[in-house]
Amino acid sequence: MLSRSCFNLLNLDDYSVTDRARIPKLMNVPGIITDFGGGGGEGDEEKGEVSPGVKNGSRRIIVANQLPVKAFCKDEKEGKKWCFEWDRYALDTLILQLKDGLSPDLEIVYVGCLKADVELNDQEEVANFLWEKFRCVPTFLSLDLINKYYHGFCKHYLWPLFHYMLPLTSSHGVRFDRSNWLAYVSANKIFADKVYEVINPDDDYVWIQDYHLMVLPTMLRKKYSRIKVGFFLHSPFPSSEIYRTLPVRDEILRALLNCDLVGFQTFDYARHFLSCCSRMLGLDYQSKRGYIGIDYFGRTVTIKILPVGIHMGQIQNVMSLPDTAKKAKELKEKYEGKIVLLGIDDMDMFKGIGLKFLAMGHLLEQSPSLRGRVVLVQITNPPRSRGNDIREVEEEVKKIASEINMKYGKPGYEPIVCINGPVSTQDKIAHYVISECVVVNAVRDGMNLVPYEYTVSRQSNNNLDKALGPGFNGEQRKSMIVVSEFIGCSPSLSGAIRVNPWDIESVATGMTSGAMMNDREKELRHEKHYRYVSSHDVAYWARSFDQDLKRACEEHYHKRCWGIGLGLGFRVVALGPNFKKLSVAHIVSSYKLTNSRLILLDYDGTMLPEDKVDKAPSAEVISILNGLCSDPKNIVFIVSGRGRDTLSKWFSPCPELGLSAEHGYFTRWSKDSDWESRPVPADLDWKKVVLPIMKKYTEATDGSSIEQKESALVWHHLEADPDFGIWQAKELLDHLESVLANEPVVVKRGQHIVEVKPQDVSKGLVFQSLLASMQSKGKSPDFMLCIGDDRSDEDMFESIASNNSLPDNAEVFACTVGQKPSMAKYYLDDPAEVVKMLQGLSAASTAMQLPPKAPVHQVASVEDLSIVKNHASFV
Repeated sequence: MLSRSCFNLLNLDDYSVTDRARIPKLMNVPGIITDFGGGGGEGDEEKGEVSPGVKNGSRRIIVANQLPVKAFCKDEKEGKKWCFEWDRYALDTLILQLKDGLSPDLEIVYVGCLKADVELNDQEEVANFLWEKFRCVPTFLSLDLINKYYHGFCKHYLWPLFHYMLPLTSSHGVRFDRSNWLAYVSANKIFADKVYEVINPDDDYVWIQDYHLMVLPTMLRKKYSRIKVGFFLHSPFPSSEIYRTLPVRDEILRALLNCDLVGFQTFDYARHFLSCCSRMLGLDYQSKRGYIGIDYFGRTVTIKILPVGIHMGQIQNVMSLPDTAKKAKELKEKYEGKIVLLGIDDMDMFKGIGLKFLAMGHLLEQSPSLRGRVVLVQITNPPRSRGNDIREVEEEVKKIASEINMKYGKPGYEPIVCINGPVSTQDKIAHYVISECVVVNAVRDGMNLVPYEYTVSRQSNNNLDKALGPGFNGEQRKSMIVVSEFIGCSPSLSGAIRVNPWDIESVATGMTSGAMMNDREKELRHEKHYRYVSSHDVAYWARSFDQDLKRACEEHYHKRCWGIGLGLGFRVVALGPNFKKLSVAHIVSSYKLTNSRLILLDYDGTMLPEDKVDKAPSAEVISILNGLCSDPKNIVFIVSGRGRDTLSKWFSPCPELGLSAEHGYFTRWSKDSDWESRPVPADLDWKKVVLPIMKKYTEATDGSSIEQKESALVWHHLEADPDFGIWQAKELLDHLESVLANEPVVVKRGQHIVEVKPQDVSKGLVFQSLLASMQSKGKSPDFMLCIGDDRSDEDMFESIASNNSLPDNAEVFACTVGQKPSMAKYYLDDPAEVVKMLQGLSAASTAMQLPPKAPVHQVASVEDLSIVKNHASFV
């Protein structure tokens, strides 16, 4: 179970003490701080000054599992010769197509595997040629490594799991194999080494593609702390219930958080990722100006949601080829008088081909009039992996198709036409052109681009119009799509018929509607889809991602960074240039030189860990507070959101300690003084409205509770489900703000709480009141210490920062607990460090209050006295 201490966004305490000991205690040098052996690459030797920023010579390094290059070997008299060319007409070669969205002057470098087995002796020559001619950097992996990394871990384990298939039994999927995982890490390391060979870390941007390289960001970040890295996941990202079954879940999750920008196809996939970060790492996210960001050790990891598009020009060029028109004409003649439904899928267990065939059989059974008229043409691309599961799918598909064809077929008519790929790009386009409806029935898929390609192919084209005869122009400008609701492209196809692929009857009904819908309706749906597809093509996707990546990296040179952690647990801590760790030696030194001190301390989360069950202060804390209070130069206050009765009971052993309860609504200077309350309206009738609302949310949220204070009401969700608690807290906040709009109260969210309290009550006002009281007595403080961990403590920090009445020579230490955005200028990692620092101040006070020791004179011995006496007599 996740420790509650992890719920601090940037808490470093969930790592070993040895790990944290390597962090410098005081940072006063701008610029980057080294990785402490965690890499220390050339790009990290920037100590002493802040880098001027990104230069104009930046490149884009696109890293993918495979290069967009076709390779083939020719036998010549001199021996074998390797030849290469761009793989331009592969419709799924996105890494080559995306350059159309970037500036033509921008240099693009590709890193990936070749689709060929190059012998060791030829690898250097091939690598040099590819770099010179194509700006490609090949990663040569051994056959054994490919089998374990790609087929073993990627395709047989990670890919099924990301598509919601758990290996429940040894015969149902492939279970986690650590040797395959180590091969995955090794392959990613090879990719990282190739990136190191070509990158200029100060200028270049790295864009990593898909789940094959999910730990690569950690390796790059370890070498260059300020590297600019984006990652786009083309597959689904599963819900936290599925993802958390992955034995190496933390390593992969933290690796993605070492990016600056992480992209997903749909909001669902991004939401699942954010949920995993919340449940497993205790990280919350915020949406600001339309951008979703996760604070991770001082860095903001931006989340991008944008589906991939297609290359419009490439499809239109293929449509204009004479071969395409010829093939389309042949297909039109072949299926003359038939209504053609089309499916184009990879042969794998998630594409739902068997379910689609069963739906076709149900269609023919329920609609006898369509027998002999409707044909389902299914093109199956070769499987990208191998194994028993693929063979089972192939056998099932063949069996179902054979049964339906035998039952409903007749001479000259075959209801299901299976075409085993691969087929040429022209063949695919030709089939798109003559099909009335495309059916994409995957049970789970990332971004299936078949509906987009089909939509563009159905748009009019002069060459096709001439080849297919008069009247075909009108035929092309209408199209129909039946799409599974579990596919990434589904949300963007508002005119499609969305179906549940598991519901055979529903799919059959959708196919019938797609085949028989009137032409006008098909035209309107086609126009809607074409407007979206043409405006959200692959160039738009690449341009948008690139712009967001640059924006996400803007703050790189405004923060100081250092790396901590070993292996895949490596991460970079980034802090603002004025945000420093509070050094005990530094504050004790200042403390000793001052004469009037004001010390304001929060309690929960500051001197007491959040996850501690017994909330009462320990004997050590009581002793430290008494030590501080015993110094006549000190005024010490506990400033807490807790009620006055609780604080009075807990801190009764500290008679000189000041207490400020309920965020300053009640204040007393010592145990013997009376409680004073803020001069705010005494009308608390708003509680009668708030309490019933909070009770409803408490009943609906297991683990939540209500704390009733004299001046406020607080709804706690610390013990509730993390995601649901945050969700309910946001809803409660909106609900209360709407009903209390005209009441003199403030509704605020804190760490695991929603609080309603009167206006003009805050910890910032406590500071102002205490400061004014001290100044009225001629004791203006020349030492100010304020420590807190919550949003309510930020009011104190802000008041201190904006106060102009403190002496110019005053030593001011505003300190937050945990590395996170704050108005404070200092931080300490956790309550243990806060207690240690206060212990140092208390010890200094005790030492300064000890009476001076009497001078020690040497006492002469009896012999010495005798000698002196005799000497005097002699004289």
